[in-house]
Amino acid sequence: MAGAVTVLIVDDYPDALDVWELFLRVEGFRVLTAANGHQALSCAATAMPDLVVLDLDLPDISGFEVARELRSRAATRQIPLIAATGYSHIVQLEQARQSGFDSVIVKPCDPDVLVAEIRRLLAGLDSRASASIEQ
Repeated sequence: MAGAVTVLIVDDYPDALDVWELFLRVEGFRVLTAANGHQALSCAATAMPDLVVLDLDLPDISGFEVARELRSRAATRQIPLIAATGYSHIVQLEQARQSGFDSVIVKPCDPDVLVAEIRRLLAGLDSRASASIEQ
């Protein structure tokens, strides 16, 4: 992963945004934040982050809706999406998968676990890009 990787974190809880932003910056990521779904869609369209960590329970539109909208747009379709949720009910996890999320983390989440998941998803993108170049 050459250069700074940009991660968009979307959460309506300011303390969560602050903690994750600080931790990810220390880990070398460039971090953008959004406090609701509309801000997330706008930021994703203009900044084109490398990955989005998206709370499912947002005050304006749900994280599920944001994910479906990002997946419907050609420019943002390939951005990896991590759902961040306080619930681990199987129905919600399946709904996250159907909405286009690549991964789900359950909050509260150890920041090291979040970083590992971000790196895992981005490494998968790097390996797919390498495979398509070789073909």
